[in-house]
Amino acid sequence: MGDVLAGIHSSWEFDTDSMLIRFERGIRTPKLFHVLGERRVPYGALSAVEVAPGSKRGTVELFATPRDGADPLIEAAGGQLRAATNPYRLVLPEDRRQEAEEAAARVRAELRPDAAEPADRFLVAAPAAPLSFKAYDGKVAFDGKAVSFRWFWTGATSAKWKAGDQAFQVSELGGVDWRSPEGSGGCLRLVRRGPDGLPETETAPPPADQDPAAVVFALGYGLVHESLPLAASVLEAIQEAEPEFGGVPEPAREQRADPADIAERIRHLGELHTAGLLTDDEFTAKKRELLSQL
Repeated sequence: MGDVLAGIHSSWEFDTDSMLIRFERGIRTPKLFHVLGERRVPYGALSAVEVAPGSKRGTVELFATPRDGADPLIEAAGGQLRAATNPYRLVLPEDRRQEAEEAAARVRAELRPDAAEPADRFLVAAPAAPLSFKAYDGKVAFDGKAVSFRWFWTGATSAKWKAGDQAFQVSELGGVDWRSPEGSGGCLRLVRRGPDGLPETETAPPPADQDPAAVVFALGYGLVHESLPLAASVLEAIQEAEPEFGGVPEPAREQRADPADIAERIRHLGELHTAGLLTDDEFTAKKRELLSQL
C-alpha cells in the first residue's frame, strides 16, 4: 500500500498506478460520499491536479480533475455537483499545505502524455447495481440489465398512466440526462438509441412529467445521493453494452407484478376513465395489459 493523505471527509492513498479515495461516513459527511464508500482512480483517468486556498479560513484544498469521459459519475453530473460534494476534492488544514503540494507533484508526475484529451472509455467504476430511488412520480430501479419506472398514482400524470409502467433494456439506451434536484427542472431522462446506434437527439423533448422515459424530482424525491449513482451506473452499463467495448446486451428479467398493486392501478385507471381522460377503448386496453402481468 502507498502513502496516505487524510483530510476532512476523505483520504487519498497513493499507489504506483492509481490512488484510492476513501470517504468517511460521519454525520457531517455529504451523503453522496456515504454511498460511494471508496473509489479506485487510475492516474490515467486524471487530466490535472492542483492545490488552492480552501473555501473556509484555515484550510487548503487539493483538487484532481478527471479527464472528460473517464468517470461515469462526473459525466452524469455534468458539472452540477456542488463543491462540497465533489469526490475529487480533499480538504486539509492550512498547515499541511506542503503535504498537499508534494502529493500534487507526485500525481502530476504520473499523468499520461494524453491527459488533456478525452478518454475513449470509462476508467473509474460507477456504483454497482442494483440501485433504486423514489422520484416524485415513480420508483426507478436498475438491476444492471434494465431500467424500470413504476408510476405512483399520487404523482404521475395521466400521460404516464396511459403509457403504463416502463422497462428499458440497456441495449435500447444511448445515454442518460440527469438534472440535479437541487436546481429547477430536476429530473432523470433516458435517451433512446436510434437505428444508427447513436443516441437520439430531440430539439424539444416533451416535459419530463409527460415523458414515459423520464421521472420528475421534487423536494425529498430524487436526492443527489440516490439518483446520481444510478444515473452513473446506467451510463457505465450502456458503454459496456456497446460492441466496440466487447459488451453483450442481455434481455431484462421479467418480474411478476404484485396483485394488490395491479388492483390499485386499475382503480386509478377507472378514475381517469370517469374523469374523461381515458376513452373506453384506452381503458379496456390498459386494463387488459395490467391483468396480463398477473
